[in-house]
Amino acid sequence: MTTAHYLFTLLLIAFHCTSVSAQYSINGQLTDADELPVIYANVAIYADSNLVKVETTDDAGLFRVRDIAPGTYQLTASYLGAPNLNQEIEVVGDLDLGVLQMAPAAVELAEATVVAKRAMVEVKPDRTVFNVQGTINAVGDNGLDLLRKAPGVTIDNNDNINVLSRSGVLVYIDGKRSPLSGDELSGYLRSLTAEQIDRIDIITNPGAKYEAEGNAGIIDIRLIKNENEGANGSANYTVTQGVYNRMNGSASGNYRNRNFNTFGQLGFVDGESYNSMAFITRQENLETVQDLRAINTWANVNYRIGTDLFLNKKHTLGFLINGLAQEGINGIVDETSISKIGQPVDSILLAGSVSDDTRKQATFNVNYRYELTEDKILNVDVDYGRFRNTSFRDQPNRYVSPDRQEVLTEITNRFNTPRDIDIYTFQTDYEQPIGKGKFGTGFRLSRVSTNNTFLFFDVPESENVLNPNSSNLFDYTENVYAGYLSYTASFTDALSYTTGLRVEQTDASGVLTTFNAQDKPPVDLNYLSFFPSAGLTYALDQEKGNTVSLNYSRRINRPDYNVLNPFRNQISQLTFELGNPGLQPEIVNNLELGYTHAFRYNFKLAYSQTSDQITRLIGPDPFDSRAKFISWDNLASNTVVSFNASIPVTVTKWWNAFFNLNAAHIDNQADYGENGMVDVQVFTYSGFSQQTFNLPYDLTAELSGFYSGPGVWGGVFEYDPIYSINVGLQRRFLNDQLNVKISANDIFLTQGWKGVSAFNGQTAAGQGRWDSRSIALALSYSFGNQKVKSRNRKTGLGSEGERAGGD
Repeated sequence: MTTAHYLFTLLLIAFHCTSVSAQYSINGQLTDADELPVIYANVAIYADSNLVKVETTDDAGLFRVRDIAPGTYQLTASYLGAPNLNQEIEVVGDLDLGVLQMAPAAVELAEATVVAKRAMVEVKPDRTVFNVQGTINAVGDNGLDLLRKAPGVTIDNNDNINVLSRSGVLVYIDGKRSPLSGDELSGYLRSLTAEQIDRIDIITNPGAKYEAEGNAGIIDIRLIKNENEGANGSANYTVTQGVYNRMNGSASGNYRNRNFNTFGQLGFVDGESYNSMAFITRQENLETVQDLRAINTWANVNYRIGTDLFLNKKHTLGFLINGLAQEGINGIVDETSISKIGQPVDSILLAGSVSDDTRKQATFNVNYRYELTEDKILNVDVDYGRFRNTSFRDQPNRYVSPDRQEVLTEITNRFNTPRDIDIYTFQTDYEQPIGKGKFGTGFRLSRVSTNNTFLFFDVPESENVLNPNSSNLFDYTENVYAGYLSYTASFTDALSYTTGLRVEQTDASGVLTTFNAQDKPPVDLNYLSFFPSAGLTYALDQEKGNTVSLNYSRRINRPDYNVLNPFRNQISQLTFELGNPGLQPEIVNNLELGYTHAFRYNFKLAYSQTSDQITRLIGPDPFDSRAKFISWDNLASNTVVSFNASIPVTVTKWWNAFFNLNAAHIDNQADYGENGMVDVQVFTYSGFSQQTFNLPYDLTAELSGFYSGPGVWGGVFEYDPIYSINVGLQRRFLNDQLNVKISANDIFLTQGWKGVSAFNGQTAAGQGRWDSRSIALALSYSFGNQKVKSRNRKTGLGSEGERAGGD
């Protein structure tokens, strides 16, 4: 029996299990005094003042409370701005209460109310929220997979994240910027399981309080939190079968009383996957055809431990530790045939390699919060981040005859490339009411020290011989001093505004030390930057929820630390990566016009203009006419005009749909003289939809998918459309404590990529795919008091951190 058949059999057995005792459901519809549906209201069932079950109404005001034993109960419906509706009910079978009408007077909600069920996507004035928890098609996904499904977010073939077709995104975890980028960031996101993530906040136009780093804004991944006093915990396990098997799990616990709160979380990911690419490259009458297949084996463990001490009502002291330990082996089979264009193959390069990589990181935070009054708050964060990465790679290069019978030449190289990064930050934020609005101010000091070692060995006879011409050390230090002012207030009840100014002074230096006594001048950066932001929000009709908003911000994106290192990283003797010490920070101006209709339908028109955009370019190698290299450079300008629409639809009381549509025009311009020009204009579009069905026998089904039209990655790589379809099924047991889900992702295996790059006399046509088609089974069990809440703290380790790696 195959693994898929085994999982399917287990699922059928689980879904056909029923309770021994009789259980019934209670149905009804909640309306207001005007007989309009009351959406997302709480409907609670009590027995002798003890809460038995609570549900929420949907977009039509309908509710259904399941698994109620026979007996007499008190039903309480509550909604902000209306008095509670109380009714005694007798349950002897399935009960239909019909229409229940609430009174118009406004009173406070009873303490028994709980948070209403959230929509999958919520569009708020300052952000778009992608609610992950409860979505079946998140089963088996990791953090990076979930971002692929988030509205307005795309991931390119190098795992670079774009929002509204703009690059330069900052990734935060629980309000704290991730101290990683590139391979390190994508590796960490893959280590997070879907069951550890509550929601993803997408902030496309952050205000002055946020760091100015990040041209496309901020993606804040919020991990699971809990509520109120007591203790609770949860455990999750998922097994996924694609071409290769993968598994992940997580466990979390929390305890809170009046004096302190302590919490912890542990997650792991283990498995294998593949990644394949094929490129046909033409330059100077030569053609190379490269086929590459990588098999990745990895094991990740991430952890989070924290304690908050409630010294008194005004003072809170907190400690937080986050960490990751990651090991992986990457085996690559790489074959490249070489010929003159239109001629038979001259030779074939066999350049398979094996790399052994480890990544260890730990971040430490001390937080102090002082609430002088309810509206006057001082917050202080002190952070330290320690990152240690190692990589050992064997890379043989064997040229053989076209029939593969004769070895023409053979050269073996080995690489040892450790990287150490230390980050220190100190940050304060203070806010208080002034006049009719809220004033905020703060400052931030940060220091980053990174040491990159690149050791290149020739291996003539199984002995490592250091190549001094290709080895170097690169030490980079960066200090950023920042301060900000912000003010938010209202002109009238319908018209509000926000303004802010952030100032940042950057002092950085990089020293390159070679082993052949040919040291290059150091990298010196010293500049002062101003980042204004402003926004207006006007309620066209407050009662009907029609609002229009206009926002502007100026932002910066600094180059990752290691891409400033001008070493030549050899993928094979025909493919190289090259850093650029002359990279300049990119500056972007963002302008967004938004409209919300009836609280639910959201539309956004955005314009961004970026100068000196940092981008990857694929071009001919200046030392070998057969080879290509991937480099970093600044585009003269990048202009994006985009449109986004977020549309939830209630088709019937058992069928809900959500649609998210994006369209953008991208214009990339640059002139590198003899090294080539960039003149690319692309119209791109994409759509995401999720359909949720409430089926008999307490089953919930989901059908979701996305379609991404043609677009451009980096500066010049234009790609073809991509799409994917996913399906899922879910049922809860044991009073909703046990949740069983099954899902199938990319069922038609269409989530590959294909495109063409033309730059500096070289044309490269490529395509690739990964282990995207899979079936997953997930079990999630919650125990204890599910209202326990851990304090949601933001920390100060930020803008420097995400650049700690490079792609």
